[in-house]
Amino acid sequence: MIHTVRAAAFAVAAFAFAAAAVYSAPLQADEGAIAPQSSHYLDHAGASLSVSDIGLNGPEENVEIESARNERFGQFADHMIALADMALPRPRTLGELVSSHAGVETAGREQDCLANAVYFEARGEPIEGQLAVAEVVLNRTRSGRYPNTICEVVTQPWQFSFVRRGNIPRADRRSESWRRAVAVARIAEAGASRLLPNDVLWYHADYVSPSWGRRLARNTKIGLHIFYS
Repeated sequence: MIHTVRAAAFAVAAFAFAAAAVYSAPLQADEGAIAPQSSHYLDHAGASLSVSDIGLNGPEENVEIESARNERFGQFADHMIALADMALPRPRTLGELVSSHAGVETAGREQDCLANAVYFEARGEPIEGQLAVAEVVLNRTRSGRYPNTICEVVTQPWQFSFVRRGNIPRADRRSESWRRAVAVARIAEAGASRLLPNDVLWYHADYVSPSWGRRLARNTKIGLHIFYS
């Protein structure tokens, strides 16, 4: 539309300039030459002109121009979207998250209890298996069927075999396994990479067959652990 208006304005200006030139032509005739017939601008005003006569686009041409403009705009929009998509950070893998969150110190007692559960229950498991164990602990705190704090869930009698008389043994905090357990605890608490549904509250190793497992719905197996809801 902007280009069409500009073209129309230019055409009108050119027409007015030409009309003025014609109107003043008899005054500029060389002496002795035959004076051209003069014409008044009103004569032109009454003439029948088509849009092509004054350089304007016809209806069909306008449709074609508008269609081409829309196509170019669509291509430009697609290009900008592609650039924006390239600039967005890609989802990080669980391994990358663990590497970036690994550390020795935990954020507090609750996170420390969760890291210990991961360390003693699953430090020999793949990262996904470690995260699944942490999620079971957190699921229990939210279930209403178990205590509502991490440390109470972990130290609850007859639940986790590594706990002795309500006490958590000392982990080797200089080891890479501990650093990884801390990372998994942080990721689990943040909910950054969920693996299990909220109703998965139990698991056991695949080399044992507890009677309670037969009463539950098996959800999945990760590493050596089978998870139930």
